[in-house]
Formats: sequence, structure tokens, C-alpha cells
Amino acid sequence: QVQLVESGGGLVQPGGSLRLSCAASGTIFSIYDMGWYRQAPGKQRELVATASRGGSTKYADSVKGRFTISRDNANNTVYLQMNSLKPEDTAVYSCNAVANSGDYPRIYWGQGTQVTVSS
Repeated sequence: QVQLVESGGGLVQPGGSLRLSCAASGTIFSIYDMGWYRQAPGKQRELVATASRGGSTKYADSVKGRFTISRDNANNTVYLQMNSLKPEDTAVYSCNAVANSGDYPRIYWGQGTQVTVSS
């Protein structure tokens, strides 16, 4: 099994920045894609950004130019640097990883971390 633990959420004013981290632990043979999703109250969960093991990245249009996803493959960690935050970025952000812990690749989720953008 693989466990994902997020950190770095909190309350920030509009225009501010936050950096989220997600560390994977447990029995890990390999991790393929890692990414961040978010869910705002009353809305469906949506993709924020993903990063492949080789470094390819993908972003939601709403965060392009403001958010940056990066990975530390040696430490099984993915980061999300969020700049120029807007109130509409308020949501629970969850880490996601496609990982193989011994049998076949599975999708794992973290518990989520709250990000609130408000003055």
C-alpha cells in the first residue's frame, strides 16, 4: 500500500502564495503520474495539475501561469507552488498518485488540505 500525506494548506489573502507538498510512503515499487486535484463547496472535483515521472506537466486553464507543479522523484514527493491566488482558488486540495506497490498500478489519494483565499 501507498500513503499520501499533504501539507502546506491554510488561509492566504488574494494575491498571496502557498506551497503544497505531498509525500508518498509505504511499499513503493514505482510512481508514475502524480498530481493535484481540488474540490470547492458545491462543485465537482477538478484537475489542477499533473506531472509524469519524466517531468511532463499538465495544468487546468484556470491556473496556468500562476501554479507550478514539480516532483522530487528521489523522495517520492510532489509540490504545488501557487502564486497570485484568487478567492475562486478556495477548495480542498488533494494529492493523487498512480503507483505500483507490488502487483499492478493503482490510484492513491491523500486526505486533502484546505486552501482558503480571503481578505
